[in-house]
Amino acid sequence: MKILIISDIHANYPALEAVLKDVGRYDKIFFLGDVVDYGPNPKKCLNFVMNNADYYVRGNHDNALGYDTDCNSMNSFRKYSIQTRKWHKTLLNNNEIKFLRSMPKIEKLHLDNNSFLLTHASPDGDISKYLDQNEIGKELKEPYSDFVMVGHTHIQYKTSVGKTLIVNPGSVGLARDGAQACYSVYENGTIFLYRIEYDVQKTISDLMQSPLPEEIKKGLINVLLNH
Repeated sequence: MKILIISDIHANYPALEAVLKDVGRYDKIFFLGDVVDYGPNPKKCLNFVMNNADYYVRGNHDNALGYDTDCNSMNSFRKYSIQTRKWHKTLLNNNEIKFLRSMPKIEKLHLDNNSFLLTHASPDGDISKYLDQNEIGKELKEPYSDFVMVGHTHIQYKTSVGKTLIVNPGSVGLARDGAQACYSVYENGTIFLYRIEYDVQKTISDLMQSPLPEEIKKGLINVLLNH
């Protein structure tokens, strides 16, 4: 079985397209949250998740848009999230917003003779806590899953804690460790990490055509280019 694992698309459709082209055939999709905020294509990205993700969880930005509340983002990104969320909310219909609200915070499942726990930030279902790969193992509680899948930090890694493999596929649309689209693949019990180039200029072009304030556009472009 081949499972595409993606997280933190953040409304960046060119990055998502590049991932789908690169991965080729797959059997299932796991989505680990944060489809909206920051990028210029929230509707396209959200509809892809709605129509294609087999298992998914809610991120802090999905929660913020769905429930019109704070996303508790990092201070340096806070103004970008606030401004883009206001815009994104005008682009989504009621059913799309209801979907964001309905996304679970934790998903547990068994596939391919393995157990999986999917969550956005912390294994206990906290959607806002920032945990690096050295910290997250301390959050695991019995019974362990074979695989724990998390996103949120936009930093790609895999690390073992006992018999559990913790995997962060990185961010599709807004990586903080390079200007690339990141994802991972589970295939027959093994996890592979990938990062690929995508048409970031197309994302920037779409962003420049948005009604966002110029200061926000410039700041987001710097983030996209990893400056």
